[in-house]
Amino acid sequence: MSRNRDETVKTVRIAEIPSVLGEEVQLQGWLYQKRSSGGIQFLILRDGSGILQAVVTKKNPEAFEAAEELTQESALKVRGVPKEDPRAPTGYELSITKLELVHRAEDYPITPKEHGPGFLLDHRHLWIRSPRQAAILRIRHEVLQAIRDFFHERGFVATEAPIFTPLSVEGTTTLFEVEYFDEKAYLSQSGQLYLEATAMALGWVYWIGPAFRAERSKTRKHLIEFWMAEAEMAYWDHERNLRLQEELVKYVVQRVLERRSEELALRERDTAPLERAVEEPFPRITYAEALEILKQKGFEIPWGEDFGAPHEEALGEHFGLPVFIEKFPARMKAFYMQPDPDDPDVVLAADLIAPEGYGEIIGGSERIHDEALLVQKLQEFGLPREPYEWYIDLRRYGSVPHAGFGLGIERTVAWLAGVQHVRECIPFPRMLYRLRP
Repeated sequence: MSRNRDETVKTVRIAEIPSVLGEEVQLQGWLYQKRSSGGIQFLILRDGSGILQAVVTKKNPEAFEAAEELTQESALKVRGVPKEDPRAPTGYELSITKLELVHRAEDYPITPKEHGPGFLLDHRHLWIRSPRQAAILRIRHEVLQAIRDFFHERGFVATEAPIFTPLSVEGTTTLFEVEYFDEKAYLSQSGQLYLEATAMALGWVYWIGPAFRAERSKTRKHLIEFWMAEAEMAYWDHERNLRLQEELVKYVVQRVLERRSEELALRERDTAPLERAVEEPFPRITYAEALEILKQKGFEIPWGEDFGAPHEEALGEHFGLPVFIEKFPARMKAFYMQPDPDDPDVVLAADLIAPEGYGEIIGGSERIHDEALLVQKLQEFGLPREPYEWYIDLRRYGSVPHAGFGLGIERTVAWLAGVQHVRECIPFPRMLYRLRP
């Protein structure tokens, strides 16, 4: 909170109201809704930290008249005394003593009537002001902050990876090609290769940043531009990698349950599945075991074929918990994944599938640390050696076993918030055929 020019009145945010009950304070925000009943006007205010009901009566004619002129999303400052009121939407109410119009908004295009997703996405810059959308973005904030806190508490070093890259992590078929002065470059799909390098310098590292995938996909789980939290750890193996992933997910879920309960309630999110994810260990099955489970559910999938959304949903429903699927066929996965010493045809990799139909939220593996094997894999995958020379260098100069993973931010937020489409889990989604606003 802060003092305004009148030093006798504090300027506070709506989130601070419980601590200033009975005091005269000032709020600065916008009008979300209003209604009147006789000589009383009820103003629902928002300021980014929450919403609050404020009331003004004809006993205060100047403020009452100013309130009558307010339009939806008009910017205003109000002064008044907050009190507890169980009838109010959030349990608190402000009795207005003074109202100052900062800006009178034009007719607002988003009204209480039902709008289609196309209209709302065209007006995304305004749609994010609605309480349910703002709740998702606050949950997103909590997820990001929890991830940072998790890694910081465990001694990881935050680092960065470039967005412009001369090479691909998983092949060039879904990369955005750009001109980089007089040479070709790509927008990164992952910071992993560069994190492997910083892990050899700093031990345990992570980053949170954007990734780009030029897939012509229009499913509810895909974005063209999305955010990833990625980690790489020197001297770690596949088993330790999986334990860390489970600890991270439980930590994030617990944080959201504790600190964003109001937002979850606003979203009408059933928190029982999230509470179960915190309390119970995550099941682990192999790719082969997953095929058997899916076969029992009527899905016939040939060995070596990847899972689609219906298959992931069926596996999530089967366990009712996040489930690790590990030891995939080597030809399904990226060139850098370490083969299983007991069966070189599969790799020490795992995907974490969220329940309730939200699909894969983490992909990770132990990385190949042997130079000759890495070069062999580049050849098998038909990738040119020259762009990867620096990456091969990591296997020449002090190579050690290491592992890492990447967590998709938007899919994780969608699961936690109970949102059906990831386009609502990022402020401004980039999708096939959508580049604006």
